[in-house]
Amino acid sequence: MYPGINGSLLGEKPAYIMASTGESVSHSELNDRSNKLAQFLREKGLGPGDSIALCMENNVHFLEITWAAQRSGLYYTPISSRMGLDEVAYIVNDCNAKVFIVSQDVIEKLSGLPELCPKVDSFLVCDSAGNPANKNVLQSPMVNYEDTIAKYPNRPIDNEIEGSDLLYSSGTTGKPKGVRLVKENQPIGTPDAVVMLLKFLYQATDKSTYLTPAPLYHAAPLRFTMAFTRIGGTVIIMDHFEPTEYLSLVGRYQVTHTQLVPTMFVRMLKLDEQVRKSFDVSCLKCAIHASAPCPTEIKREMINWWGPVLYEYYAGTESNGFVACNSQEWLAHPGTVGKSLLGTIHITDEEENELAIGEDGTIWFEMDGQGFEYLNDAEKTSGSRSKQGWTTLGDVGHLDSDGFLYLTDRKAYMIISGGVNIYPQECENELINHPKVLDCAVFGIPDSEMGEQVKAVVELLDPTDASEELKTELLQYCRSKLAHYKCPKTIDFTDQLPRYPNGKLYKRLLRDPYWKGRTSKII
Repeated sequence: MYPGINGSLLGEKPAYIMASTGESVSHSELNDRSNKLAQFLREKGLGPGDSIALCMENNVHFLEITWAAQRSGLYYTPISSRMGLDEVAYIVNDCNAKVFIVSQDVIEKLSGLPELCPKVDSFLVCDSAGNPANKNVLQSPMVNYEDTIAKYPNRPIDNEIEGSDLLYSSGTTGKPKGVRLVKENQPIGTPDAVVMLLKFLYQATDKSTYLTPAPLYHAAPLRFTMAFTRIGGTVIIMDHFEPTEYLSLVGRYQVTHTQLVPTMFVRMLKLDEQVRKSFDVSCLKCAIHASAPCPTEIKREMINWWGPVLYEYYAGTESNGFVACNSQEWLAHPGTVGKSLLGTIHITDEEENELAIGEDGTIWFEMDGQGFEYLNDAEKTSGSRSKQGWTTLGDVGHLDSDGFLYLTDRKAYMIISGGVNIYPQECENELINHPKVLDCAVFGIPDSEMGEQVKAVVELLDPTDASEELKTELLQYCRSKLAHYKCPKTIDFTDQLPRYPNGKLYKRLLRDPYWKGRTSKII
């Protein structure tokens, strides 16, 4: 059976169910399918430390592909199905993938990939939900995934060892970079850190049902989903998040565990109250959230609605530390992301001198054991290390006297106006609470006098509300909550912010047009 699972105990129990179609794949089927692909990969000469890449929406084949690589000692790189041809080609080449697997849903825009990726030995195209791969449109060297894999036996390959994901940073502040964890040849079935977290922090068992509403090509959804199948649970996989469908699925499948991002909380809370109350979420034991800071009032409302089942954590794809808190801890320390469970936290100034309790600075983790590197980028890898050997994700925050961590913002997003540091997250946390605001972004734009000025872009719950009067109302709303220098000077409306389903806002896409032609923020 695939790592960590005793097939004789699980049999035909669902490993995962596709929410949109109801298609179910048992643990036994997942084992067989991942074995077949592992056999193909081994025959193609891929051994421990080699790489494959995949680009697809959430579909029925996703986990058999990642599990095939995991049990073969390979690195596997899921790529966002939203990316264009050049973006995908960059990642495929950068991670040195020898096999690339793509779904029918995204093959059209990637048809030119073989010419851009000459080092890839095999290009496989699989079907999508209800959309079998059209063999007539496959162009050499692309081949049909199902026909190819069907030829191989479903027994495990010889000498199975644990592989690892090789995920790329979101590119929110620049070009994506691969995060390669230091991987030793661990025996097959060795539990990873996420499995340990599920069992001991979130009390997950083989009886648990996990609902994932986010794309599996992102770190947290992928790692948690892999871990739940590893311990023998059942995963419900949504195509994409939609508030009422999500709430319906919780009750229909008696979901015990789930993972969300704060923007999903906002969308559910802004449903009509009668609609919200019509859904039964009492089966939830653990609703985990991360990826972005959660505004205090939003989280308080969620706890009031769902009860003390919210668990927050702060960590990165780099796996260089782990900070967490439960609902009770958060209520005692509102706004915290928790205490460190893995790694010692240090807060420093720009010269890497440690700061006092309550002072904002760069967040560093001191941790023995597993390290990481940014693939093919020695400069970025070096920049993530301090002179003491600690590592950082580039975030800013502070500790309180009880050791709880509070995030202020990403260092790259900090605004310097008239020599004063302004952290956009503060203003965003207030703006999102306005009843007409669905989402918002705050960032710095050029100002000839102050260097930078504060700008806000707002996505409205009802786009027809957009008006100059509402802009004035929102500005006044901010000023009633924060010091004026922290508030936007101007506000623009947009139909949709560039926020991906993993909750991360691609703020540089909003900022870059204002800074076009400038090589420095110094004016």
